[in-house]
Amino acid sequence: PLVVSVGQVVPHEVLGMANFNKNLFVGVGGVEAINLSHFIGAVHGMERLMGRGHNPLRSILNYASERYLQGELDLWYVLTVMGSNDETGEVETKGLYIGNDIRCYDLACELSLKVNFNLLPRAPRRVVVYLNEEYHSTWLGNKSIYRTRMAIADGGELIVLAPWVETFGEDERIDKLIRRVGYVGTPSVMEALEGDAELRNNLSAVAHLIHGSAEGRFSITYCPGRLTREEVESAGLGYADLDAMRRRYDVETLKDGWNTEANDDDGAEEEFYYISNPALGLWAVSGRFEDGSSGTPTPSYPPSSAKRGGTNLTFDGQEASDASGGVGGWKRPPDGSNSR
Repeated sequence: PLVVSVGQVVPHEVLGMANFNKNLFVGVGGVEAINLSHFIGAVHGMERLMGRGHNPLRSILNYASERYLQGELDLWYVLTVMGSNDETGEVETKGLYIGNDIRCYDLACELSLKVNFNLLPRAPRRVVVYLNEEYHSTWLGNKSIYRTRMAIADGGELIVLAPWVETFGEDERIDKLIRRVGYVGTPSVMEALEGDAELRNNLSAVAHLIHGSAEGRFSITYCPGRLTREEVESAGLGYADLDAMRRRYDVETLKDGWNTEANDDDGAEEEFYYISNPALGLWAVSGRFEDGSSGTPTPSYPPSSAKRGGTNLTFDGQEASDASGGVGGWKRPPDGSNSR
């Protein structure tokens, strides 16, 4: 049978680069495929994956494609690369690739790294990201963290202007999990996973918590329009008042890239880096991208009891959540609907 898979290739927090056979094995593969792939990617390390078309997790999907799909399906990929117009700022198609093997994907990745990848000459100590009306949860809004963490300087700060953010998860169950565990760093999340059956059955939530943690290397200040200070800080994030921060960082006048502001103490100019749409790219400094390092040691896994031989963690029985959509998430569907 003929199968046509259509999608956009862009740097991705789970598979390194989005689309190609991810559409088939993860996109329509069911809840186990979504949750396990996101968990494997998170534990392997986001900085080792993002912007890399070939990595261990992608190799699993490539092997599955060769073994189970290529001989059974007339499978064609239609892959686009999207980017901003230099003059108007509008999103436009930069490339279109059609093929039935991995070369189609490789060519799209090559262009995407030129269009969507922003290699900075130095690490900004402050990054300001604006989230538009499409982002109403940290589940979606933490793309601001995923896409900038390879650029932010050690000891730096990420400020997230999030007028429409009103919740953490995309459904009540995931929202409660995020509030209960928080963005507390990989070791603490993995420790919580060991003794929590609900977490083990929602590995995409575990991946999200790992992806959204700064691991102590930089700070994250959320400025949500519809969450309280208490809610934000109890989830392990910093909080600042949205109105005050919008007066300080006027998104109507800021330009994407390097900007400056006057220091309150002495009036000296301080620079920061502004991003108006984190979904359109990946930002890094050359050293961190080339060696795949996050700047912090990578913890060893499995968790402590498994290393002692006391417990083997099993992850069968993964649960689907309405509108959760994996780590990337979907927009919340209309009330009473479980799909878009």
